This record gives sequence, structure tokens and C-alpha cells, in this order.
Amino acid sequence: TKSVTCAACHGADGNAAVPIYPKLAGQSATYIVSQLKAFKDGSRADTVMAGMAAPLSEQDMIDLGNFYASQQSTPGNGTANEFGQKLFLDGDVERGITSCAACHGNDGRGMALAGFPVLAQQNADYLKSQLEKFRSGARNNDKNSMMSGIAIKLEDEDIQALAQFMSSLN
Repeated sequence: TKSVTCAACHGADGNAAVPIYPKLAGQSATYIVSQLKAFKDGSRADTVMAGMAAPLSEQDMIDLGNFYASQQSTPGNGTANEFGQKLFLDGDVERGITSCAACHGNDGRGMALAGFPVLAQQNADYLKSQLEKFRSGARNNDKNSMMSGIAIKLEDEDIQALAQFMSSLN
């Protein structure tokens, strides 16, 4: 019942129908809770989500995290991309870009215990927007500025290719 309000943007089962909203289905409960806390305390800026998270108790956040973690994600809308795959798996040593797989796994399934989110099956539009926000500094609630430090080195073409590839992962 706590997820009813979330369904408008994220879908009843956590699979957002609108590609700019994140899919919550299959995301780790730990990550969902951490992001809800960040929206609530303002360390992740988003006026809509700040308002949605404001009334949530710690237990509400845990319950929502557990609910969405138990749901199955639908496939993303991205297409396989060789350049994106290479950046994701290998990074780019010459430009100082670390492999995405180092934190998010070769399959894009993240590392829940380390707090790294699932990227596989997210919609490409959402992934692209988040990489752009990390690059610009609009999103800066990442641990030790790891994402910000990598994203600032990405060109538009890199971001587009990565978003397509990550979204295509199953």
C-alpha cells in the first residue's frame, strides 16, 4: 500500500512506463533506501522526489526498498552498442575513465553490499540523464565523488553509448 503513490511515475511493480523515470523493480533494497534518505535530507536534489520522500519514515523506506527489490525488472529500451560495451567493461585508460563494470559488475547488476546500483534494464533516457547530472554536478550524492569524477571525463557520445549499452543488458 505504501507504493501506491510511487506507481504514478515508477509503475505499480516498479517498472516505469515513462523512460525518463527510473525502474525500481529489481534494484537493491539498500540502494533504494539510501536514495530515499538522500531525497529526504536534500543531499540528492529533486523537487518532486523531495516532496515524496519527506513524509516517509525509516520503516516506510525499508518497506518500499524491500518491495521493489522483490519485483522483476522488464527489459530496458537500449540497443547493444560496441563502443558503450567497451567503455563499460574496459573503461578508457588514456582518458582516466574507470570501467563501469568495476563497481556495477560485468552484467550491470550492481553490488548491493557496496551500495552500487543495478544499471541493467534501466531505460536509456534515465541512464543518460543521470550520467549528465553527475557530469554537471547537479547530482553529487555519490560515495567519495566516484561517479562525478568519472562522468566529468565523459563526452556526450560516451554518455549516449554507455546509456544504450547499459539499458540493453539483461
